[in-house]
Amino acid sequence: MSVTYTITNEMQGERIDKALASIQQDWSRTQIQGFVQEGLVVVNGSPIKAKYKVQEGDEITVTPPEPEPLEIIAEDLNLDIVYEDSDVLVVNKPKGMVVHPAPGHTTGTLVNGLMYHCKDLSGINGVMRPGIVHRIDKDTSGLLMVAKNDKAHESLVQQLVDKTVTRRYTALVHGHIPHDKGTIDAPIGRDQKDRQKMAVVDQGKHAVTHFQVADRFGVDYTLIQCRLETGRTHQIRVHLNYIGYPLVGDPKYGPKKTIDFGGQALHAGVLGFIHPTTKEYLEFQAPLPEDYQELLKELKSNY
Repeated sequence: MSVTYTITNEMQGERIDKALASIQQDWSRTQIQGFVQEGLVVVNGSPIKAKYKVQEGDEITVTPPEPEPLEIIAEDLNLDIVYEDSDVLVVNKPKGMVVHPAPGHTTGTLVNGLMYHCKDLSGINGVMRPGIVHRIDKDTSGLLMVAKNDKAHESLVQQLVDKTVTRRYTALVHGHIPHDKGTIDAPIGRDQKDRQKMAVVDQGKHAVTHFQVADRFGVDYTLIQCRLETGRTHQIRVHLNYIGYPLVGDPKYGPKKTIDFGGQALHAGVLGFIHPTTKEYLEFQAPLPEDYQELLKELKSNY
């Protein structure tokens, strides 16, 4: 099944593999280079070479190899399905659940639960990520949209590229943010000192996070609402740490001395998108998990 993307102005001049990797983050640049070499990528109807630099308005069509037979165990994980129809599904993922299987971690993931819940999922992202359009970290709770067919998948991915998807998160950070709102515009890439982490780096991918203060707890903690304009790996966690207000409980980017929350205090509470078929704008909300609510009550009582 082919997928077509339209290149935006901000990608102008990027190499084809870099541009596609920024659009479809489940494909690595190496994978994309392989697609190009195999003639599976065409631009404006014509095959191109791996060094091709994209231009605004280019229509790129990718025809990934047919997915291998799926060998993922379907599991009844009692998923919290917020919305579902024949095209899309919105699920409220709990903290602690991995989105898709990986080597050594093939059970208990959101994909395992989705395989049990519904048999029709988009195959664009291959055998390990059926239906997955975007993802949130294991210890981040909240809303995810899932594509049930390839047409829906294409539409939702294009909306992410066009920045028309609404994604708002609740985040509890260390420190007292004095201003009521702000925007963090800083490129994110692999940390050169620790390849297991992301960081703000000069040659990173364009990344923008908007935030607004919702509450303050003395000088020690601030509760904020974040809105993603882009969707880079660990974006909110990296951006907030970069400006000096790391997430509470974050084991990777936060301080060693933090509240024991079993992971970062981050919840994807609002998700909105245009329905692939009806073209109606849909928006969903998921309340803060109970442990998050209890943490905020405790902070209120202490400050």
